[in-house]
Formats: sequence, C-alpha cells, structure tokens
Amino acid sequence: MKRVVSNIQNLGFTIMNAPSDDKKVRPAGVMIDQTLVNGRSEGVSVRLINGTKKTAAVKLDKQALTDLLTAVNEVLASEEG
Repeated sequence: MKRVVSNIQNLGFTIMNAPSDDKKVRPAGVMIDQTLVNGRSEGVSVRLINGTKKTAAVKLDKQALTDLLTAVNEVLASEEG
C-alpha cells in the first residue's frame, strides 16, 4: 500500500484601481492565482475584473509571467519619469 498526502495551497492576489467618485468609472483590476502542490507551482492564471464581471482564467507559463513582469516594469519606469 502506498499513502500519498498532498499539501495543496492556493495563493491569490487581487489588484484593483483606486476607488473613484465618478459614477461612470467602474472598479477594475486583475486577479492572479497560483496553485502550489507540495511547495511546487502547478500553474498560474490571470483574470481581468471589470465592475462585477470577471473574464475567464488564462493560464500563463513561467516565460509568459517573466515577459509580463518585464512589460510592467517598463510601463512603471515611464510612469515615474
């Protein structure tokens, strides 16, 4: 007999725009979810949030996440200057 015990964790981040007094501006943001099994990543998904609606989850591999990080850093660099 073989007994397997898995330690499954779900790590989630929700990043939202700052609240606005303008009624035409709906809350918007991004959700990033990662599933960890025994300390190893089993996948990362991203969803967009627009008001109360969420898009379908899109799975990203490590290269796509690295490219996303590079793009966000480049955008932030131009926002600071």
